[in-house]
Amino acid sequence: MTNPIIQLQNVSFQYDGTQALNNISFQVEQGDFLALLGPNGSGKSTLLKLILGLLKPASGEIELFGESIQSFKQREWIGYVSQKSNAFNSGFPATVAEVVKSGLTKKIGLFNHYPKDVDKRVIKALEAVGMENFATRNIGQLSGGQQQRVFIARALIAEPKLLILDEPTVGIDHENVQSFYDMLVKLNEERQITMILVTHDVDIVSEHISHVACLNKTIHFHGYKNDFDHISEQKLDAWYGHKVRKIH
Repeated sequence: MTNPIIQLQNVSFQYDGTQALNNISFQVEQGDFLALLGPNGSGKSTLLKLILGLLKPASGEIELFGESIQSFKQREWIGYVSQKSNAFNSGFPATVAEVVKSGLTKKIGLFNHYPKDVDKRVIKALEAVGMENFATRNIGQLSGGQQQRVFIARALIAEPKLLILDEPTVGIDHENVQSFYDMLVKLNEERQITMILVTHDVDIVSEHISHVACLNKTIHFHGYKNDFDHISEQKLDAWYGHKVRKIH
């Protein structure tokens, strides 16, 4: 039996004495497609920062790929795509290929040369997200959904084993959201990339996601998506602290 990709055991965290996360325990196995759900202020971003090693837990243990997070060194195994649309400067003077190529910095080091096959790697990463025909286009000329695909390609070029996406559909037109998630499903199934999809919208859970974790300061549910489907809306209301409507 392989070690979990991520394992948290009794993890808690406070900001200036205010409890942000309390006694979090769950694990993510290789190949999982986990949707992390929770309302605004539920601690989702804090949990991500703990997993990425940007914060240290007040108590509890975190393991990545079977190793304590304190000694884990293979950071290139983890790809991260943030809510870029709220902060990205659309006037940034870079082509799509240049943006994707920059994703190798963490793997090769800031001052080392790119490998000789870097251009092939760029195209391969862009092909994975259906953006290979936009390699020479300026990143600012793309739509929000296209830009987000490019940022996923930027994460993929380092060949991560785990991909974390923090509300990736922010700024994407509603009409294009489904095709965006279809692309993520394809990456998960064909490349066996373990994925954590962070969202505060319950209705975003698709039939292709394997697991769901409901977070609001603590883990209220973690299990198979099919089991989540049978949870009553009354119970979800209690977890979220307000009325929730599940849409399939």
